[in-house]
Amino acid sequence: MAAICSLYIINKSGGLIYYKDYGSAGRMDTNDSLRVASLWHSMHAISQQLSPVSGCLGIDLLQADTFDLHCFQSLTGTKIFVVCEPGAQYMESLLKFVYELYTDYVLKNPFYEMEMPIRCELFDINLTQAVQKDRVAFLGR
Repeated sequence: MAAICSLYIINKSGGLIYYKDYGSAGRMDTNDSLRVASLWHSMHAISQQLSPVSGCLGIDLLQADTFDLHCFQSLTGTKIFVVCEPGAQYMESLLKFVYELYTDYVLKNPFYEMEMPIRCELFDINLTQAVQKDRVAFLGR
């Protein structure tokens, strides 16, 4: 079973609008999480431009010795990425489900302003349930 270390949501401009730490070994402060989000947005954009494959949408998976980083980019440019243990499976399903939660609880919230940090209790509750439900138990999606 794969452990999710942290989850990020970045707006189309590269600004961090949501960050959640799920007990990773080295907790980051706010400035570090902002730097990670900004760095990922930049690497994602550069990879689109440098790719020899036409129509490349950027990096979907970054594998390292100690972690994997999985990314989902919506058609609007919003990026959701998760840092997890190496070899984690079904993260694409998780990211798509997180995007469904984002559209249902954040974008449909009449008090949410686009591109601003997410402060929506229903989103937090449902996201926590989804991640802790056997740490990605809804994998059959």
